[in-house]
Amino acid sequence: MNRILIAVAAFALWSGAMFGAGWAWRGDRAETADARQDGKASAAVAQQQAQVRAVEHKQGQATQAAADSADTRREKIDADYEARLAAAVAGRDADIGRLRQQWEASAATARLSSDAGIAAAAAEADRLRLAGAARVLRATELAQAERDEAIERYEAARLAQAGVTP
Repeated sequence: MNRILIAVAAFALWSGAMFGAGWAWRGDRAETADARQDGKASAAVAQQQAQVRAVEHKQGQATQAAADSADTRREKIDADYEARLAAAVAGRDADIGRLRQQWEASAATARLSSDAGIAAAAAEADRLRLAGAARVLRATELAQAERDEAIERYEAARLAQAGVTP
């Protein structure tokens, strides 16, 4: 009887060990499957983040290009303003030609009808008008440059949103 009892106990012990090993193996497989799914999900998230970063990078480049062109336009406008102001004071600016002719006619009328002191005041007023006209032209060009910059930034954002490379 001892032999049978030992055989039954050994069988029960062996069955218990095999059940435990199978249970552990099943758990390991489940953990492996979970880890693989988590890895795939992490890879998908990383890929989406990379795509978002690429789009943001393109938008940033387009916005920077628009800002750079706006800065270039502003620098050109400022240089033109300085040149126009110097030319207006010297009487050489063609952009202010029509206004200058009207102001000169007004100043000539004032000079003809007044004495030398009034004529000098009219000349000073003429110089101030020319400087004012140059400022008006500069302000107009700056406003147009800002409008152009806003349009370029809008177009860059719209094209980037649509996935089109400018």
